[in-house]
Amino acid sequence: MEPGPLADLRVIDLTHYIAGPYCTKLLADYGADVVKVERPTGDPCRTLGPFPGDQPDPEKSGLFLYLNTNKRGVVLDLKSERGKEALRRLVATADLVVESFRPGVLDRLGFGFQALQAIKPGIGLVSISNFGQSGPYRDYKATDLTLFAMGGEMYSMGVPDRPPVQQGPLVALVQAGAAAADAALALVFSSRFQGEGQHADVAIMEAHAAGVDRRAQCIVAYSFSGLVNYRVPGFGAGFPGGAYPCQDGYFHLSGGAAHWNRIVRMVGEPEFLEDPKWTTPTAQNDPALKEEFDAFFFGWVMERTQVECWAAGQAAHVLCAPLYTTADIYGDPVLRERGAWQVVEHPLAGTHEYPGRPFIMPRSPWEIRRPAPRWGEHTAEVLGEVGFKPDEITGMTSPGTR
Repeated sequence: MEPGPLADLRVIDLTHYIAGPYCTKLLADYGADVVKVERPTGDPCRTLGPFPGDQPDPEKSGLFLYLNTNKRGVVLDLKSERGKEALRRLVATADLVVESFRPGVLDRLGFGFQALQAIKPGIGLVSISNFGQSGPYRDYKATDLTLFAMGGEMYSMGVPDRPPVQQGPLVALVQAGAAAADAALALVFSSRFQGEGQHADVAIMEAHAAGVDRRAQCIVAYSFSGLVNYRVPGFGAGFPGGAYPCQDGYFHLSGGAAHWNRIVRMVGEPEFLEDPKWTTPTAQNDPALKEEFDAFFFGWVMERTQVECWAAGQAAHVLCAPLYTTADIYGDPVLRERGAWQVVEHPLAGTHEYPGRPFIMPRSPWEIRRPAPRWGEHTAEVLGEVGFKPDEITGMTSPGTR
């Protein structure tokens, strides 16, 4: 087993739910020694499915199992003096702490940034929260809907005569976790090359606002011109664009406005599309022409499968793809060829295929070395490494308090 590129990194993971665990999962899957500290009641993510056979079990949550691969798990009551002493000893051995408590909680526990520096000078701290550690919204609760509404370009999502819609669930949380992982590595570089510990304040809403989904551009446009983006039918201006039903599902494409000649090639160059009326400067904004084209195009896609539409689009260099269901993604041969799935064996949950490497870096190996930890699985092992004797560890956590 080849060590990952982050094999010399030690991380204390005080996160829970999704954004924080995804951040530390990225570090762990590339080799970091991540010690996940759970409260006596466990990470709340353990209560979320899917579960094998739809039978809820805190050791078998598919979401928890995916988000916590390659981590060692300990259970500590950070409200107790013994738990705090254990955490102090763990911090003294670490390069980085990542936490996702509500703003102010870490300080009240006695492990704020300055307290961590006193324990381990130069250590980095990544804090992940809904709206950041300061400011008027810091104590607000959030949902996927509110995070996308405030941080994303929700106003322009949907059709004009209906309310706006959000993107898929949990996207904002995963995106923020990835941003936090980037911040974490920046802190490690700061500590190792400048000898300086820093505190990264990662707001999930701000990570979303800084993403590539049009939000930043639209804010700039509004600031300079007062222009507010609006919802349009289909996918942007022009046709064809957006999702179309086909024989076995839906097919998505764009590019009719900019690459009309490619669309014509894709559908077999029918004679009526050679008429000059289709290529006038105003053609793509003409509702009558769109209606005429749609009458033809809907028939064309409905006579074909997703793969057949996709093949025709690729041959003509049209930006397009099938809109897959989860089952379609799982069975796609190209994704399987590229290692999109990884078999992981868990002693309680069994053997399942998990989503694999998120990206390919040939010189930086990614590997699942161990499954997600069972509740308190490594408490004795990890606390023994920092000087606790077996009789001191016994009783520090109890299954009865779970």
